[in-house]
Amino acid sequence: MRETDYDLLAEQIRALAETDPWYVPLLANAAALLFDAMEDLNWAGFYLLRDGKLVLGPFQGKHACIHIPVGKGVCGTAAERKESVLVPDVHAFPGHIACDSASRSELVVPLFYSGDLIGVTDLDSPSAGRFSEEDRKGVERIARTLGELLEFP
Repeated sequence: MRETDYDLLAEQIRALAETDPWYVPLLANAAALLFDAMEDLNWAGFYLLRDGKLVLGPFQGKHACIHIPVGKGVCGTAAERKESVLVPDVHAFPGHIACDSASRSELVVPLFYSGDLIGVTDLDSPSAGRFSEEDRKGVERIARTLGELLEFP
């Protein structure tokens, strides 16, 4: 499996933000970039915090769960803890929410804007153990870059 060039992804996101930093197109393009750049994914996207719940945002992949309560599943756990959660086997994660039964591993990284949690970056793979610590660090860098550049209401 080829390594993901997170430096290049961050540069591409910066270039896209120069065109329009509004969160909708920027997160949509970021989801597309992640989905294209990372091998062996079946879903890449964002859930955004609204009224105390995570709500489906821009993504690439099959249809997905629309609402995820904070504290539930991998996404909700990452939001509650305000820290990344890397799960090698989602079937072993207590309370996993199976939006796509083909998903076997997951990486969820919080997304902050002006110091406040606004959502999470969610990556799913059909392969167990797909995500590494390098992936976690790289996606955290992408999330920081997005948080610095996007315009959010």
